[in-house]
Amino acid sequence: MTVQEHALGSTGPRVSSLGLGLMGMSDLYGPADEAESIATIRAALDAGITLLDTGDFYGMGDNEMLLRSALKGRDRDAAVISVKFGALRDPAGGWSGYDARPEAVKNFLTYSLRRLGTDHIDIYRPARLDPDVPIEETVGAIAEMVEAGYVRHIGLSEVGAETLRRAAAVHPISDLQIEYSLLSRGIEKEILPTARELGIGVTAYGVLSRGLLSGHWSADRSVNGTDFRNISPRFQGDNLRHNLALVEALRAVAEAKGVTVAQAAIAWVASRGQDIVPLVGARRRERLAEALGAAEVDLSADDLAAVEQAVPQGAAAGERYAAPMMAHLDSER
Repeated sequence: MTVQEHALGSTGPRVSSLGLGLMGMSDLYGPADEAESIATIRAALDAGITLLDTGDFYGMGDNEMLLRSALKGRDRDAAVISVKFGALRDPAGGWSGYDARPEAVKNFLTYSLRRLGTDHIDIYRPARLDPDVPIEETVGAIAEMVEAGYVRHIGLSEVGAETLRRAAAVHPISDLQIEYSLLSRGIEKEILPTARELGIGVTAYGVLSRGLLSGHWSADRSVNGTDFRNISPRFQGDNLRHNLALVEALRAVAEAKGVTVAQAAIAWVASRGQDIVPLVGARRRERLAEALGAAEVDLSADDLAAVEQAVPQGAAAGERYAAPMMAHLDSER
C-alpha cells in the first residue's frame, strides 16, 4: 500500500492522495464506536493519510473533539485538518440553514480552534453557499484569518463554477470539496473544468455514494432512525434496487481485476486526475484497510472502459440528496 503525496491545487498544502472523512464517526450514519473511531484515525495517520476532514456541525462539535483526542500525543503538523463551518443545527439535530456572515466566520473559527486544541486550521471552508451573503464577503473574512495566522488555506464546498470564479478573485482557493463518484458525475461538465482552469484542487466526498458503492450494502439492510440514508432518494424502493444492480455489474468488473467493489470505485475517482483527492469515510479499521488498498489499484484504459460500461454516466436512480437539501446546493444550479 502506497499513499502518495501531492499539492492540493496550485496554492494548497501538500496532502496524501487519499483523505479520511470523519463525519460518520459522530453523525448522520447512526451510532459509531468512539474508541474504534480514534483507532481508525490513528491507523490512517500511520498509513500515510494526512488529510483529515471534519465539520464543526458534525455531532455539534463532537467530531472536532474526537479528532483532538485522536491527535493527542501526535505531531499536529503531520495532519492537514480541513474544517467546514456554517451549517446551523437545533437541539434535536435538525437543520436550520447556513450562516456565512463575516462575523459568523470568525465566531465559528474561534470555537473550532478551541475544540480542536490547535492554534490554526489548515483548510477552512463554508459548508454551503449562504444565499444571503455574497461569497466575496465570506472569503474576505476567512482571508483576514489567513493573514492573522489562524487559517492556512481557504476551501469551498458544493459551489458552482461562477461562485468559484468570484471567490478566487478575492483570495486563492486551495480546493473545492464536492461529491464525485461513479454515481455522481455532475461536476464533469462545468465545475471540474473551471476548477482546473483556476488551479483549484478537488476533494471528492461520497466516492462510495454513502455505502451504495461499497459492495457491502443489500436491499434488506436496515439502518438506524437517525441515519441519513433513511431519507436519501438513492436508498429508497425501486431506486435502491436499480442502484444495487449497477453495483453488481461493477462487482463483476472488480472481481475480474482481483479487487473489491469499493477499491474499484475509489480507484476510478482517483484516476480522474492528480488534482482530485478521494475522501473515504471509513469508520472502522477494517474498512480503512480496504480503502487503502485502492491506492495500489492501477486501472488500465480497458479497465476504465469496463467500469464505465458497468456504471454508465447518469445511470443512478434518484437524486443525491432529498429535495430540501438539494435546494442548498449552489453546485446544482
